[in-house]
Amino acid sequence: MNSKAINIIRNFSYALSSNLVSLIVSTIVILIVPKLISVEEYGYWQLYLFYSSYIGFLHFGWNDGIYLRFGGAEYKNLDKRLFFSQFYMMVGLQLLISIIMSITAILLFEDVDRRFIIWMIAICLLIVNVRQMLSLILQSTNRIKEYASVTMSGRIIYVLVIILLLVVGIRDYQLLIVSDLIGKLFSLSLAIYYCKDIVFRKVFSYYFSFREAVRNTKVGIKLMIANIASTLIIGVVRFGIEHSWDIETFGKVSLTMSVSGLMIVFINAIGIVIFPILRRTDNAKLSQIYITIRDFLMFILLFFMIVYFPLKGFLLFWLPNYAESLMFMALIFPMIVYEGKTVLLLNTYFKTLRKEKVMLRINLFSLFISILTTLLTTILVKDLNLAVLSIVFIIAFRCILAEIILTSFLKINVYKDIILELVMSIIFIVLGWFMNIWVAVIGYLVAYVIYMLIKRKDITNTIQYIKLLTKA
Repeated sequence: MNSKAINIIRNFSYALSSNLVSLIVSTIVILIVPKLISVEEYGYWQLYLFYSSYIGFLHFGWNDGIYLRFGGAEYKNLDKRLFFSQFYMMVGLQLLISIIMSITAILLFEDVDRRFIIWMIAICLLIVNVRQMLSLILQSTNRIKEYASVTMSGRIIYVLVIILLLVVGIRDYQLLIVSDLIGKLFSLSLAIYYCKDIVFRKVFSYYFSFREAVRNTKVGIKLMIANIASTLIIGVVRFGIEHSWDIETFGKVSLTMSVSGLMIVFINAIGIVIFPILRRTDNAKLSQIYITIRDFLMFILLFFMIVYFPLKGFLLFWLPNYAESLMFMALIFPMIVYEGKTVLLLNTYFKTLRKEKVMLRINLFSLFISILTTLLTTILVKDLNLAVLSIVFIIAFRCILAEIILTSFLKINVYKDIILELVMSIIFIVLGWFMNIWVAVIGYLVAYVIYMLIKRKDITNTIQYIKLLTKA
């Protein structure tokens, strides 16, 4: 095995460890928090997590521009004085936005709980967007070990504080939010330590580089809007559910989505490693690498959906107050196939090929479809089942559209695979929603075996190509 392959495996193990910790932490939080606090408190906790997922909008693409422009560069070759100035300009901008948001919350919100949540979001955006600049510098320059440590440390501190609070008998969602901020602040401190030659420099070396900020923003704004639009594709539906139903219903649906999204956390580990590698790869090899990763990923994700059946049984036993909402898992669970492919493959390749504008158009069009379906399912028809089902429909639509466009650039044909995966997802939803657990498990296993038989040649080719890569 050559040194390049060893380096890839080493970086992958770091990212995998980090995301495995995130997966464990998310699992603990999902299992313990709703068990020990009321459904209403859990709803407010989920509302904070929901709103905080959009704070990345408020760096206006600045961080994304750095990620794209310097992806694949060596950390030692970076202009540290330039990044020192960019860092403190970002701190100043985020501090200003945080103050404005806090004052706005006092003026606009009479509800004490919602006002508190906005205040916490204001603190969160200051910590997260500043940390993200340093994290993306580490990630884009292939310092995956340090990047993983930053991510992992925050999650560990977060869950330890939550466990401590619950052990001493505290059941207040507000303190759970504070524990999240403590974890994020710790990880920011670690990121500062790893990038200390950027953060800590002599004051006279600072210079106000507005031109550099604009350059980064121009490059990153398309990717940032594409990412925000991507988040809003699901977020619009959740906004609709929050608006048309109560906070308890919002919390229950959010729990189901959190469980279904656990696998995406794990898949993200691979994408973190792949981007800087693909930026250094000859474009002629990108198509074959895409097919290899795609086939390997789909074998795993389609098989992983079997986990739904025992998982649902366990959650019904563990969280009886959420029994009604756990029925929605059958509708939502196939999102791991489409969201997993989007996170790992499609987004990574679009960024590698510098097609952020294409990403943006795809996500904006999908967001438009999401808004239409949300108006239909949450306001006109007001059917919660249809609203939840629309989440998977929109995610699948966006994924299929993006893959058709991407593969046209790569000059490869995956229409047969798209149809196969769509059929497998429909079979899963029908079996999971209408059949008892044993009939559903057997039925889906039979469908998966047929899928593997159809794809047997591709499986053989994938294994052979992976062996070739490790020896090259």
